[in-house]
Order: sequence, then structure tokens, then C-alpha cells
Amino acid sequence: MSLGSRLKNRILKRLLDLVTDDAQPNLNALNDIVKNVRILELNMKAFGYDLGRKMAAALPVNAETQAHFVGLDSKASTQSDIESQWVAHWAAQLKTAIVYHRKLWELTYVLQAIYENGHMTSGKRGLGFGCGAEPIPSYLAAQGVQVTASDEAAASAEAAGWASSNQHLGSSPIPFQSHLIDKETFEQFVSIRTVDMNNIPGDLRGYDFCWSICALEHLGSIDAGLRFIENSLDTLSPGGLAIHTLEMNVENDGPTIDNWLTVLYQKKHIEKFARHMAEKGHEVAPLNFDFGEHPMDQFIDLPPWHYDPKTDHAKKLGDPIHLKIAIDGFISTSFGIIIRKSANGNLTD
Repeated sequence: MSLGSRLKNRILKRLLDLVTDDAQPNLNALNDIVKNVRILELNMKAFGYDLGRKMAAALPVNAETQAHFVGLDSKASTQSDIESQWVAHWAAQLKTAIVYHRKLWELTYVLQAIYENGHMTSGKRGLGFGCGAEPIPSYLAAQGVQVTASDEAAASAEAAGWASSNQHLGSSPIPFQSHLIDKETFEQFVSIRTVDMNNIPGDLRGYDFCWSICALEHLGSIDAGLRFIENSLDTLSPGGLAIHTLEMNVENDGPTIDNWLTVLYQKKHIEKFARHMAEKGHEVAPLNFDFGEHPMDQFIDLPPWHYDPKTDHAKKLGDPIHLKIAIDGFISTSFGIIIRKSANGNLTD
């Protein structure tokens, strides 16, 4: 390390350390501003999680639920969705409790889209991208759907940060969920593939539907993720369905994150892409940019996250409860887009 670098490090240490070398409070102006940020983060998390748990406990118990048509939009996750009958149904089908968490919303959103477009039936074929250990392949297989569950190679997932957050198949041998299906049936209906989402193999064709859950924002850039969505249509039969969720920066004006491990899409990116899809003859479900106005829509969770190192204090707060999170200083939530491929066949070239 050069003398200049060592000097800079010493200056930064002096500015940011909580105490001086004599164990006295560090009173410089910069540290005075930032010294309580970590505590503020933990306070926000504690109150937000407590509110979310109490609200979930107060939800009415649905002893029996039924799948029904709701006319799902391309939309963001909201508190109203979590409290809806359609989320309650798919949560029950997945044998999981209803919690105010965007990952539950993503799972139920994909299943609702598959159902109301007529693909939740025996003999259909589905392709999942970036599946990790998610329960959707197991659930679909239990309904008699032939599933190809794919994920990035382990090295690529590690580089993109998926493996460290347990979003990759490497965190589980296979996406087999024993509470949803027996092993023999799973192996009969589910095949496992390693797939580079930036270079989808040409033999993956003829599927009735495909999906991905918050994977495409890890492909390197905003354009790369949108290119993946368009290329995923090549895997479908004419009239097939694509359902993808992504990280959405709720603030459309101003900058966003691009060309990074996790990119954040904005309304303008989705609107432009939807127009491009329409020009190609594909049908995009109506775009709905209502981000919600209820308490859990307003709560923005902050780091540290459970999968980050040195997160003992965060772990003591229990499992995360949030619909929106802070990513690199931006407010982000999950957004789902539904596309029906042109009945005229491949028009993506």
C-alpha cells in the first residue's frame, strides 16, 4: 500500500471511528452525523417487523380457499395484495403462513398468473429460470405439470451475489420440497438444468409458460435483464406465457442503479419495454404502478440483512418482514410483468 493510501486510511479511520485511541468519544463533525445510523437502522427494522407480525396475526383465518380469476396486472407488490384472497389461496397451497414479505408475494403472483392463464393443469410444460430452492417446481409437479427448473452455474451465482443470499440451487441440492410432493413424483415431473440466462440454450423450446423470480436484475445491466425477458419468449409455444419479477426503483425521476451486481428498474424502463413487446405482437398485461399507501407499503426496510456477515443484531429481530427495501440508497420493491407470446409464433428476432 502506498504512503498516500495509508494516509487516506488513517484519516478515514480518524473520522469514522466511534472512539479515539484514548477510548474517548470521537467528536468530529462527520462522525457526529453517522455514529447513530446503525442504531437508527435497527430501530426502524424492529418497529417495522413488529408491526408486520401483529398485522399478519390479526388477518382473518381462511379455513378454505379457492383459486379464482382476478385479472392480474403487471404490478408491484402491495399490502392489499398480501391481504387478498388470491394470495391467501396460494399461500395455503404452498403450506406457508401469510406474512408481509415480498418473496411470498412473488411466489403467489407467479402461481396466480399461471392459474388464470390456464396452465395449472396436468400435461402442461413450464420452465423456471433462476429457481434456487423455491417451492414452485415442487408445487407444479404435484399438479402434474412437467417442469424444467434451471439456475445459473455456481460460479456465476457466487459472482452475482445469489449464493450468499440463498437464492441459488447451490444452497439446496435440488428444489425439492417434501411438504409439497413425494420424491418419486418430483423426479418424474421435474428436470434440473444449469442455464446461463444471458445465453438461453436453443434446445429449451415448446414450453407453455416460463417464469423467473427476482433473478434478471442480477444479469449485469438493465438492458441485459430486458433482453433476457424478450429471449425467454423464444422458449414458449405460440400463445405461451412469461411471468417475471424484478427489482423496481419506485422513484421514476432521477438516477437508478445500472451496470452493477443488482440493477434497479424504473417505470420508464418497463413502459418502453412494454411498447417494444406490443410492436412485436406480444400482449403485456396492463401496467399498474400503484405502490400502495398502507402502513406496510410505507415501511422501507434497511440493512443489515440476515445473509450479510456480522448481522447478529438483525438476526435477533427474527425473519424479515418487508415489501420495500433500501438498495444502495434507493427504495426498491418487487414488480411482476406478464407477457403472452404472439399466437403467430416467434417474433422476437
